[in-house]
Amino acid sequence: MTEKTPVAPWYRQPWFWFLTIFPIAAICSSMTILVMGSTADRSMVTDDYSKEGRGINMAIARDQKALDLGLEGGLAVDGRNASLTLNDAEGPVDYPYLIMSFYHPTQSERDRIVQFRKVADGEYYGSLVSDMDGRWYYDLQGPENDWRVKGELWLPAENTHAVKAKSPTGG
Repeated sequence: MTEKTPVAPWYRQPWFWFLTIFPIAAICSSMTILVMGSTADRSMVTDDYSKEGRGINMAIARDQKALDLGLEGGLAVDGRNASLTLNDAEGPVDYPYLIMSFYHPTQSERDRIVQFRKVADGEYYGSLVSDMDGRWYYDLQGPENDWRVKGELWLPAENTHAVKAKSPTGG
């Protein structure tokens, strides 16, 4: 090698890139993980496990009361209109209104609450704010929130969906 041999600039040296590519990749990936971790929604994480644990017993009691009352009926959703029929062991129920919460399995921002107003004994009508499609969990409760009927349905549904109180132990 002579003194007149041209030397390539630093950015054209292969050893420079070989030695710096891994630290640069580590810095970029750590910055990406840091940004994603600090801006991600943490709606599935709870802070107070003991409070949720105490609430389980209350939820089981509400499910058991719905089973004891023998609540059953049908839910029909047609676009943004929903009709609900509900009977207990003695016949049609007589509540001034009912509240049904719809929970999306993966996206909490899509959850909806519908208040059904009484049309006749055992018949209720409610309006949805927007069209709903796909899989949903529902939670139907009375005005005093002392019973609860829960289940799962797929919307849009062609037929009336059966709403029936089930055993809180899953049996």
